[in-house]
Amino acid sequence: MSTWESPDAPPHLRLGPAQWAVAVLRAVPLALLVFGGLAVLLLVRLVEAPIHGLHRPWTPHITRVVCRTALILLGIKFRSKSSPMSQPGAVVSNHCSWLDIFSLNARKRVYFVSKSEVAKWPGIGWLARATGTVFIDRDPKQARAQKQVFEDRLLAGHKLLFFPEGTSTDGLRVLPFKSTLFAAFFTDNLRDKLYIQPATLSYSAPGGGDPRLYGWWGDMEFAPHLLQTLAARPQGLITVTYHAPLKVSDYASRKELALACEKIVRGGLELTPEAQEYLSAHG
Repeated sequence: MSTWESPDAPPHLRLGPAQWAVAVLRAVPLALLVFGGLAVLLLVRLVEAPIHGLHRPWTPHITRVVCRTALILLGIKFRSKSSPMSQPGAVVSNHCSWLDIFSLNARKRVYFVSKSEVAKWPGIGWLARATGTVFIDRDPKQARAQKQVFEDRLLAGHKLLFFPEGTSTDGLRVLPFKSTLFAAFFTDNLRDKLYIQPATLSYSAPGGGDPRLYGWWGDMEFAPHLLQTLAARPQGLITVTYHAPLKVSDYASRKELALACEKIVRGGLELTPEAQEYLSAHG
């Protein structure tokens, strides 16, 4: 899977004693929250799984509380516009950062679709598996099995969330949507029942800072970016805009539906004056 690359070097924050102190003061309670929440979730799942099977009526609420609290501990402001849909189906969004997980879970009960490699990542992989993430393999031989997993989860009432760009960016743009995963919604069992809700993630860095502060792309390593995010002071704002759901059966093909979602998501992107100035200068 290819990753998006910027022609310009990513932002780099030099950490002095004050920044290190802020990072540590945020990191300790954040780690306790995330891994403490994971422990509670796994314990609840031990009871939930035998009773409800594939359905998860309890544990997603734990995930949502943890993610919303995590943003508070990071000091990042959060707001959402409009409402998550009540219809069955999936959500598609632009992809900016690992922070997307917290942002999109903070308001809506969703299950992420992620590449299979993520399941092997220390820490993040454990969290992803515990919260019901659907892992997909790039091997074409697995396509039919993965399609069946999609159908089973959707028919169980799960709202799947995936990033059709296929890669993360600096948060200042929306890349063309790949239509591959949209094919799962056009089966005879699902097409007339499901809706797709486009959602736009907009990251606003604190005034005067690099507008790409929260973007995580290319070969950027997770640990330095996490440290930079923890140390940032003041912090910025994350806005999630939920757009009107699209009925799958209103579209003739997966490519047509993917393009419609792409245009809506791109149209909802909110950029600060600093971000607009950066794009004018660097493209």
